[in-house]
Amino acid sequence: MNYNYTTEQLQELDSAHYLHPFTDSKKLSEEGSRIITRADGIYLWDSDGNRYLDAMSGLWCVNVGYGRREIAEAAFEQLQELPYYNSFFKTAHSPAIELSRLVCSLAPAHMNHIFFTSSGSEANDTVVRMARHYWSSKGKPDKKVIISRENAYHGSTMAGASLGGMKPMHAQGGLPIPDIAHIGQPYWFQDGGDLSADAFGEQIASELEQKIQELGEDRIAAFIAEPIQGAGGVVIPPATYWPRIQNICDRHEILLVADEVICGFGRTGKWFGCDYYDIKADLMPIAKGLSSGYLPIGGVLVGDEVADVLINLGGEFNHGFTYSGHPVAAAAAIANLHILMDDGIVDQVGQETGPYLEQAWGKLIDHPLVGETRSAGFLAAIEIVKDKQKRQFFDDRGAVGTICRDVCFANGLVMRAIEDTMVVSPPLIMTKSDIDEMVALVTTCLDQTASQIKN
Repeated sequence: MNYNYTTEQLQELDSAHYLHPFTDSKKLSEEGSRIITRADGIYLWDSDGNRYLDAMSGLWCVNVGYGRREIAEAAFEQLQELPYYNSFFKTAHSPAIELSRLVCSLAPAHMNHIFFTSSGSEANDTVVRMARHYWSSKGKPDKKVIISRENAYHGSTMAGASLGGMKPMHAQGGLPIPDIAHIGQPYWFQDGGDLSADAFGEQIASELEQKIQELGEDRIAAFIAEPIQGAGGVVIPPATYWPRIQNICDRHEILLVADEVICGFGRTGKWFGCDYYDIKADLMPIAKGLSSGYLPIGGVLVGDEVADVLINLGGEFNHGFTYSGHPVAAAAAIANLHILMDDGIVDQVGQETGPYLEQAWGKLIDHPLVGETRSAGFLAAIEIVKDKQKRQFFDDRGAVGTICRDVCFANGLVMRAIEDTMVVSPPLIMTKSDIDEMVALVTTCLDQTASQIKN
């Protein structure tokens, strides 16, 4: 459905009216947008008929793939019955209640409550409000500081972008807001130096304890981190990292927040990243895979200890959104979760296709440009480097990654560049033959990238 416009007309209208997220609008206007018109399974098509293998699941989110009629039909039926009503003023409706039950049944056993939002950014804003309200309700109002990590991504709202540790975001809009602090990220390939991965994991985790001592335990409300950093470059922490983080949070009486916006709903081959790493979190922001991106919905899973305080001591929680628990989005999410369960998709990623991807992806290390391959479930990355042995990046960091990304599009592959780290997060429905096709395309694109930078 392109409203009878040509590609050129759509690009002109886009440039004239549509301000895109995370985009240099001037450059985009000069180059023209890629107009995506339809999708099915793991593929996208643009307005010129070109097909792309979507190795990024949209934006880390289309877990069950495109074109699932079950989700469309569930949304349509709900639109006819109750298209909208809010959850304010002592009201509720069946879709939000059923989705609450279903999500909590899939979550870790101590997570039995959920607060709904419309996105991961809103979920992380909720985390800030909820963590501080929790401690205030316990008679400790000074516990306000939330510690996060450099290069982390927790959304782009004022609070979400403040929690994230991305300096270009902090350079705009007076960020971070007060009482947000950051420590190092567990990025061994870039920052590990001569340390083994395990030794580096211990060392970088100890920065949390150092920051607690620096700021004072009586001021720290929570530590927030993605189980695996997604937009930071699919940074998979060493095995020693999360046990040490868990121990520090437990000993110092600070809430542990596991941002599951990307890792949740099967991305790692487990239902949640917390399951993958055996993390016991107090709060878990969720979104993306909750509805596979079919409609906007997110939330915060709340551990029993926190929920008990909020319910019995907290009084009114003065926070919420017009679309919290939106009935149509909730219906779509319910249908999506049933697909994941009924088709055994999460187990398939954990036991079959995830290990197959790890094996196939690992062979890319033989390419002259690749300094490291890494994967967990259906998250994977390769590091494009100047010198493999020295783990040395190219001098103009990000330039080669941009070349590779553009080469990928030219070859019908959507693979994201994060500086010179190329990452994929494919739909969880991928078969072994789909994985072979994707890895073959990646190899072709790496070859063409190497050819371009030599010329």
